[in-house]
Amino acid sequence: MDSFAVSVAAGTSGWADTARAKFRLSFHLGLFQFMMPVAGWYAGVHVAPLVSAFDHWVAFGLLLFVGARMIHGGLAGEDRGIGKDPTRGYSLVLLSVATSIDALAVGFSLAMVQVGIWYPSVLIGIVTSAMSLAGIRLGRFLGQYAGPRMEIAGGVILLAIGFRILVSGLA
Repeated sequence: MDSFAVSVAAGTSGWADTARAKFRLSFHLGLFQFMMPVAGWYAGVHVAPLVSAFDHWVAFGLLLFVGARMIHGGLAGEDRGIGKDPTRGYSLVLLSVATSIDALAVGFSLAMVQVGIWYPSVLIGIVTSAMSLAGIRLGRFLGQYAGPRMEIAGGVILLAIGFRILVSGLA
C-alpha cells in the first residue's frame, strides 16, 4: 500500500505521464518489494537486530525528504526540472527503498517460520508492480482535476506514511 500511495502521488504530480516513466516507477517499486524480503530472509538472525534498530528512521527520513520536496514544489508552483523527477535516478531509488524497507522484516519472519522465500517474494513483487500501475492511473485522473493541490496532497501522503513507519518502529 505504501507503493500504491507513492504511485498515486507520482501520478497526480504528472511525473509518471509517459509509458516509460510508468514502467520505471512500477518496475522499481515491484523489484525492491521483491528483493527486500529475499535480503531479509538471507540476513536472518545475524543482521536483523542491527537493522531493526534504525530501519524506521531510514524510511522516515527518505519519505520526509521526497514528501517535503513535493509539497514545496506544489506550493511554489515550481517548474519541474530534470533532477526532481521521482521516476528517475536518486529519487526513484529513495522511494523504492523507503517503501520496501519494512519488507526486510517480512523476509526475516519467513525465515524464522521456515517458509521458502522465492514464491512469496515473486508474488509480492508482481502485486506491487500491478498496484503501482493502478496508483499511477488513479493519480493521473485525480491530478487532471486538482493540479498542484494534488502534488501537495501527494507530499502530505508521503509524510503520513513516513510518520506511520516511524511510530510503528518506535512502538
